[in-house]
Amino acid sequence: MILTHEIAHGVAAGQVTVAYRRWIRPRVRPGSTFHTVAGIVRVEAVDRVEAEQLDTTAARDAGYATRDALLSTLRGGEADSLWRITLSWAGPDPRTALAENPVLSPSDIADLDAVLDRLDARTPWARAALDRIGRHPGITAARLADELSIDKDSLKRRLRTLKAHALTRSLPSGYELSARGHAYLSATGPA
Repeated sequence: MILTHEIAHGVAAGQVTVAYRRWIRPRVRPGSTFHTVAGIVRVEAVDRVEAEQLDTTAARDAGYATRDALLSTLRGGEADSLWRITLSWAGPDPRTALAENPVLSPSDIADLDAVLDRLDARTPWARAALDRIGRHPGITAARLADELSIDKDSLKRRLRTLKAHALTRSLPSGYELSARGHAYLSATGPA
């Protein structure tokens, strides 16, 4: 499940307690957690609701000023069920501390080399993406996708892997290298 920058920070601050999605069946389960830009978010409950049940209070609980603003964010078809996902902040993302640490041992470098080799095995993109992000902090997925000749949505999924290994950070718009990412490129050179 993906939350916008603003909504994720709202969950972390305790101001946003629910999200709404149109799905055929739930894509998350109570007790599961997921990473956001604001830390780890836990799914507390998943309940089917009707659009008629959504009011201004429901919208505000989801981080929107009005019911219409909330409804405008819902994707999927009218035939898809509407789900209320109750959320809570579970804590900071442990990858954040790792991303901020620029000290890499030879073993860390070897592990990252192996990860990038695996990611680049079929279609070389990971090292090139790291290099471009390093040279152009704030580069957007659309621009990066054009430069790498990869579909933007596919590239965004791939870039999450670089973030999972604490090499990059998501910005409100675009990406930048983490301190760990800078240290890795300094130790290994550009792609």
